[in-house]
Amino acid sequence: MSEVEIIEAGRLTEARLIEMVFPEQTNHYGTLYGGQALALMDKAAFIAASRYARRAVVTRSSERVDFHVPVKQGQLVELLARVVSTGRTSIAVEVQLYSEDLLTGERQLGTQGRFVFVAVGPDGRPSPIVALEQAPGGAGKE
Repeated sequence: MSEVEIIEAGRLTEARLIEMVFPEQTNHYGTLYGGQALALMDKAAFIAASRYARRAVVTRSSERVDFHVPVKQGQLVELLARVVSTGRTSIAVEVQLYSEDLLTGERQLGTQGRFVFVAVGPDGRPSPIVALEQAPGGAGKE
């Protein structure tokens, strides 16, 4: 039987997701809809914030999002979400969305942006979190 590891709040500051871009996610040009890119980025940021806080979190805002290159149908997208700062109840997460051609291996930054979440308790009200610089054992990566 394997041992169970408990990962405390404040220990994990990154999350990665990989998704395939399918036709229903693209526009008539065959490229990923901007709204689909934002939804994927919010999902990755949510996972990073939740793992960091070990509390329920809700999206407070999405800040500047820059679209650098179009992502084509059939490509992979890899999302890298990193907790970059915390407040008393808030968590800022930067997300980079990379596109990758499965056959050639060509990879490039497609989109990047910043999302802010608020940790909430069972009553739905803001709940304090571990500060990034006070994370147990230092703010570590996976």
